[in-house]
Amino acid sequence: MAFARAHVWIYSAVMTAAPPLTRQKVLTLALPIMAANIATPLVGLVDIAVIGRSGSTADIAAVALGALIFNFLFWAFGFLRMGMTGLTAQADGRGDDAEVRASLLRGIMTGLAIGLVMLLAQWPLQELAFGLFSAETGVETAGRAYFDARIWSAPATLAGFALYGWLIGLGRTGMALALQAALNVLNAGLSILFVAGLGWGVPGVAWASTLALWLHLLPGVAIVWWILRTRTAISVPSALIFAPAALRRLLGVNRDIFLRTLALLAGFAWFNEMSLREGTSVMAGNAVLLQFIAIIAYFLDAFAHVTETVTGKAAGRGDWQGLKRALRLTTEQAAGFAAMASLALLAGGGTLISLITTDPATRGAAAAFLPYCALVPVLGFASWQLDGLMIGTTRGPLMRNAMIASFLIYVALDFALRPAFGGVGLWLAFLGYYIARAGTLSFGLKGLKRDVTAQASAPTAPANDV
Repeated sequence: MAFARAHVWIYSAVMTAAPPLTRQKVLTLALPIMAANIATPLVGLVDIAVIGRSGSTADIAAVALGALIFNFLFWAFGFLRMGMTGLTAQADGRGDDAEVRASLLRGIMTGLAIGLVMLLAQWPLQELAFGLFSAETGVETAGRAYFDARIWSAPATLAGFALYGWLIGLGRTGMALALQAALNVLNAGLSILFVAGLGWGVPGVAWASTLALWLHLLPGVAIVWWILRTRTAISVPSALIFAPAALRRLLGVNRDIFLRTLALLAGFAWFNEMSLREGTSVMAGNAVLLQFIAIIAYFLDAFAHVTETVTGKAAGRGDWQGLKRALRLTTEQAAGFAAMASLALLAGGGTLISLITTDPATRGAAAAFLPYCALVPVLGFASWQLDGLMIGTTRGPLMRNAMIASFLIYVALDFALRPAFGGVGLWLAFLGYYIARAGTLSFGLKGLKRDVTAQASAPTAPANDV
C-alpha cells in the first residue's frame, strides 16, 4: 500500500500543477512503471526456471507452448487494454468525467462476456490451438494439461485488461502497474508452491496463474472505488453507457486493434513454430531468450505507457505541439534505456541462461542465439514507442494495416533467410520484423498531425494533464 500511495502522490502532484512536460517528469513517470512492470516477465522466468530445474526439456517446451497459446488467445483481445487507454485518455483530456466512468463499465462488461464465451468454447479452442503447432507427443500432452487449467482464468484476465487500460488512460500508471506487480509476485509464489512444493508439474504452473488472476481483481475493485471517490461525483446513466455513438466508436477501435493484435501474435507464433521445426532444443532455447525479450519489452513499455497517456490527452485537447514534445521526450529516454538493455544482455545473458536451466541442449541453443537476442532492444524500441503513440491517439486502422504489412514482410524474410542460414536466419528475419513494424507505423504521422490540428478548433472542457 505504501508503494501505491507513493505513486498516487506522484501523479496527483503532476496533475495538479500540469506544467509543460520535461525529461525529468518523463523519467519520474516511467521509473515507477518499470519497477512494477518488470515483475510480469519475471514470472515467466520463474515458471521456466521451476520447470527447468525439476522437469525435462519437453516440460520446458510445453510451458513455453502453453504460454504462447494463451498469449495468443488473450492478447487477441488486447484491444480491451489498448483501446480503453486511448479512449479514456482522450475523454479525460476533454474533461468528460462521465465518459471516463462509462468507458470503464463498457470495458469490464465486454471483457467478462468474452471470457465466458471462451470458457464455453474451450474444447474447440484447444483443438484449434494445438492443431497449429507441430509439437512432439510429450510436449503436446503436457501442453494440453496446461491449457485445461489456464483457460479458467479467461474472464478474470480480460476484465483485468479493461481495468489496466482505464487506469493507464487516466495517468494512474503507477497504481495500475503496482497492482500488476502484486499479481505477478503472487503468481510466482503459487508457481513455486504448486510445482516445487506439491509436485504438480506443468499443470501447477497454469493453476498458479489462474488463481492469481482471479484473486487480484479484489484489490483492483478497491483501487477503482478509491479513484472514483476522488473525482467529480457524476452518476452514469445506462443510456450513456450504451450510447450508440460511443458503442460504435468502441467497436470500431477494438475491431482494428483486434486485427492488429492477431497479426502481431501471428508473428510470434510463426517464430515459435519455426523454432519447433528447427528442433526441440532450439524451441526450448528460444523460449528462454523470448523471456529475456519479454523483460526488455516490459522495461521499455514504461516509456510507451507514458507516451499513450500524454499523447492521448494532447490529442483530446487538439494540442499537436504538446503531442510532438511528448513523443520526442519519451523516445529520447527509451533509446537510451534500449542501448543499456542490449549491453546488459551481451554482458550477463550467458550467466542468466545457466541459472534458468540445467539442460545442456537448452543452454547451448540459447547461448548460440544470445547475440541476436541482444539486438532486439536497439532495433525494437522505435516500434514500441510508435505503438504507444497510435494507441494513445486511437489510430486503429493505421495500426491494423501496419502490423499486417509487417507480418507479411517478416514471413517473406523468414522464407528467404531460414532455409539458407537455419537458426541464424530465423533470428535475422525476426529482427527484420521489428524494423518493419516501426517503418510501417511511421507512415501515419502526417495524417495524425492533420487530425489532431483539426481537433484544436473544437471546444473542450478544462483538461487534466500529466
